[in-house]
Amino acid sequence: MTVRFPFAKTLHNTRRVTSGVFLKACLIGAGLALAPHHAANAQTPATDAPSFIENGTLTVCTNPTLPPMTFIQGSDASKPEGMDIDVVRALAKRWHASLSLVTMDFTGLFPSLAAQRCGIVFSGIVQLPAREKNFDAVAYQDTALTVVARANTPPIKSMAELSGKTIAMQSGTSYGARIERENLALAAEGKAPIIIQQYPTEDQVVQQVLIGRVFAFVSQDVELYFRQKQLHGKVRIILKPDYQDYRHFAAYMRKNQHDHALTAQALADLEQDGTLAAYRQKWSLSAQAEQALSADEHASAFNWGAFFSALTSYAFLKGAAITLSVALLSHFFAIVISIPMAMSLNRSGNSALKVVLNGYVSIFRGAPTLLQLLFIWNALPQFFPIFREQWFTPFLATLVALSINESAYQVEINRAALSAVDGGQELAADALGMTRKQVYRYVIFPQALRVALPPTINEFISLLKTTSLASVISLQELLTITQVQVARTFEFTEYYAAALVYYLAMVFFFLFLQKRVERRFSWADRKKATVNAV
Repeated sequence: MTVRFPFAKTLHNTRRVTSGVFLKACLIGAGLALAPHHAANAQTPATDAPSFIENGTLTVCTNPTLPPMTFIQGSDASKPEGMDIDVVRALAKRWHASLSLVTMDFTGLFPSLAAQRCGIVFSGIVQLPAREKNFDAVAYQDTALTVVARANTPPIKSMAELSGKTIAMQSGTSYGARIERENLALAAEGKAPIIIQQYPTEDQVVQQVLIGRVFAFVSQDVELYFRQKQLHGKVRIILKPDYQDYRHFAAYMRKNQHDHALTAQALADLEQDGTLAAYRQKWSLSAQAEQALSADEHASAFNWGAFFSALTSYAFLKGAAITLSVALLSHFFAIVISIPMAMSLNRSGNSALKVVLNGYVSIFRGAPTLLQLLFIWNALPQFFPIFREQWFTPFLATLVALSINESAYQVEINRAALSAVDGGQELAADALGMTRKQVYRYVIFPQALRVALPPTINEFISLLKTTSLASVISLQELLTITQVQVARTFEFTEYYAAALVYYLAMVFFFLFLQKRVERRFSWADRKKATVNAV
């Protein structure tokens, strides 16, 4: 083992240590102690790992709805597969790091990267100069933009032939900006623009063409090649526009020259040793005959097997359980938050506290629930880094967002219920010598409960359906599970129907519960009271 004596000598001369013999002996001992560790890591020193690997973990953000790049292949929505996933596994192995995959809505990928929820994004994203203004990008896979229509649609020669027609695309992608540039050219020629419709997921985009709502959709060629059998020959590529800026998929990371160089070198090495070629072969990413897209295959109108399989699957049961848990916990915390606020607002007189509470209610009732959810998940970590930690999960973020939002509505319900209680009863209770705690516990709250109960249960049922918004921050609730399964199989009707059964079962249960509770706490019927009096 070699001990670096020149380094010790340099250090000795630089610092002008008087006790040179003693210092040299210490350095020799330290060198001997560290030499085995250095030898074990000679090929992959610590400097070979990018800085976005934290605590030995490579955290990757992905939207698993773009096969074969990244998608859910089985029933477990937490385990995406695809070309991108294989690549990040190879990178994690190269950098001697464990791999953590964070699945989320496409629109949340770059905000999550900026908020440092992940170190790198691999999700079949096209390399564009506009994106590289804020993030570094490394290309790793060739691709091409395609315009896809139904199988009986004749090919077109240019984007100008889409003038006046409606096309669909996934929201959050760069396709919209590119089509707008085409529209500027069409406007200069006095032609009608291309009409754009955007949808949250790629499977919903394809569905618009299949049902005939739009003329075509925009996607990447590799996805269409992979989806041949799923689409049953119902669509075909009608144009591949020659866009030079849509030629490569790229991995994105935060701006850091050193990290960019290390990632580029790692991907180049994977290309050189044939690893990427093997992945392309595995996921059928080589250009295939486009005529295969129009193969004459027919599927049944409704796949009952897929429907019952989804209905009884563990993934759907787990998704429904998470949906119900979020709704129950959020509403419970909303009620706890709202009661003291409603009591304060119900008191007579004006105060600074009332102004603050009224402002709270107005803001959280006025702001869209989805916006509040995205703010807490993506914006809050940029102000308070503690919310980037692993403990702040999508479940917890959803719980916080829905609890705060729901409390603003519950305040008004509880305030109205407290106001409905006759003030004379409170005076009577005071005259009997009751404490304030006893007055609220035995006189006001029981009567207010009867007034607040019906709208409270209605509000909970509404909240139960609102939990579906959490799919945008990757919470594996019922709608998220449905979307990833649809993206995997393209059996829209079957999986949507299974999700509908779950939602209806939960809602009908609480409607039944509402009727029973209302009957239990209902006011005495005036007609019956009159008859009894006679």
